[in-house]
Amino acid sequence: MSVNVFLELVEAKAKIASVWPFFMGLFFSYYVFGQVNWPLAITFFVAMLLFNMAVDAHDNYSDYRHATAEAAEWKRKTNIIGVHHLSVNLIRNLIILMAGSATILGILLVIETSWPLLVMGVFCFLVGYCYAAGPRPISTTPFGEAFSGLTMGFVITLISVYINTYPVQSLTWSLFFKVLLTSGIAVFAIANIMLANNLCDAEEDKTLNRKTIVYYFGKPTMLKVFVGDYVAGYICLIISVILGYLPIMSVLVLLSIPLIYRNTRAFLAKQVKKETFKYAVQNSLIMALFCIVWIGLGTILGW
Repeated sequence: MSVNVFLELVEAKAKIASVWPFFMGLFFSYYVFGQVNWPLAITFFVAMLLFNMAVDAHDNYSDYRHATAEAAEWKRKTNIIGVHHLSVNLIRNLIILMAGSATILGILLVIETSWPLLVMGVFCFLVGYCYAAGPRPISTTPFGEAFSGLTMGFVITLISVYINTYPVQSLTWSLFFKVLLTSGIAVFAIANIMLANNLCDAEEDKTLNRKTIVYYFGKPTMLKVFVGDYVAGYICLIISVILGYLPIMSVLVLLSIPLIYRNTRAFLAKQVKKETFKYAVQNSLIMALFCIVWIGLGTILGW
């Protein structure tokens, strides 16, 4: 297996979905509490990427294995395992290796911190497994967007905050909701990656018996939700700045709106996986870069 095929298997282009919330938590920890634990933060960063790659690889693996006879052509021409004639056993072993390594690092982090991290970690592992496995994977239900957005956008941010601040700040409901609001821009953008995927795969999902949220509410309604998610994310950012959870310089993230508007219009015009799905991924990348640069700079400068 070549490096490029491996990166496609683990959907490397979407890894910004993990990296972005990690940095949001890092910035929040330093700006609000003046705390960063670099050894734990780096360990979590590696574990997070390994687990996210395992989940995405398992998603492709599960789709390939459970595709119906009617989807034989899809397995051969669309799924990465069939297209590149990859060994199913090799893919399974890679998934076990990545998930196992992430688990070991997670256990080390729990030993260094406390039980709340164990609870959050177990939740992420359960969602990651159930996302593409079991009798009814989450990705085939109407709840895929909510679980992907909240788990990756919010819980990863919360874990990042916790491992950096646990010596001085306990995990309270107040902190919970502050982080939820602060991570809102990431939550909605990440959920939109899943929503864009389901909008593009609406017909294909019928063949695979996937009853996603698009199946129940239809494309016209979910395209409006797609736009509304970006608006809601920016609103969360503005409120977070007003309440003092993020530095004032964070408002410069709003400079990304013209780029997001352009890409969103292109996606609304046509929902074709190979042509326009990239716009949802690009939007997340753009918003992530603007957040990392401007919120990060504001955090360092203190304004």
